[in-house]
Amino acid sequence: MGLKSVSETKLNPNVSVDCVIFGFDSEKLKVLLIDRGQEPGAESEKVYALPGNLIKTDENLDQAADRVLKELTGLKNIYLEQFGSFGNPDRLNKESDLQWLKSIRAEPDARVITVAYYSLIKIDQYELHASSFAKEAFWYDIDDLPTLGFDHLEIIEAGLKELKFKSKYEPLGFELLPEKFTLSQLKHLYEAILGTDLDKRNFRRKILKKDFLIPLEEKQIGVPHKPAQYFVFNKKKYEDYRQNVDDFYFQL
Repeated sequence: MGLKSVSETKLNPNVSVDCVIFGFDSEKLKVLLIDRGQEPGAESEKVYALPGNLIKTDENLDQAADRVLKELTGLKNIYLEQFGSFGNPDRLNKESDLQWLKSIRAEPDARVITVAYYSLIKIDQYELHASSFAKEAFWYDIDDLPTLGFDHLEIIEAGLKELKFKSKYEPLGFELLPEKFTLSQLKHLYEAILGTDLDKRNFRRKILKKDFLIPLEEKQIGVPHKPAQYFVFNKKKYEDYRQNVDDFYFQL
């Protein structure tokens, strides 16, 4: 109940932000969730949610997203991109959600429209530190999500759709790989993002057509199979390539 004392008058009761943070752990695509806690006296199971909260009246949406993510999970200095807004009148249709809101907000019945942001980060480069009303913060396998509050499953699905679309037009995945990587590692990453198996030969043929993937003389060492060649991603060549192609598409 003490959270209400934190200057509620500075919060806009009708606008919030929610952050869909996707993470890659070298094998699987995951999404960051918080244990939001339950209302006092509740005996139901834990309910998980996206890191999100109301915006302050003196901040813009981008500032709010940065602040909320840091307050609830400890993550900061992460590039966040806005991808949609959610304002269905039935967003608050579960009694458990309403009761939880009554324990932390001055106007729990207010209709809230949320603006969603997403990002894709390398999990091992960040540490989670849950605080405020977030009891804990977790990485969950995108294919095995727990029960979520509000319409957060819908928001995650929309964010994943945007991520899949964007990955075909921008080199998002290269940020999640080591500086030098094999084509198998790159293929595995895109399979995790797209949620589908990619044909090995077609993937290799199509990706090697791109001028921005630079082969190295170096190969893997100490592996139980034929050592694979390493490659590096040249961002400048990618930018030059993009400028000279009218309809750029990875076509993986």
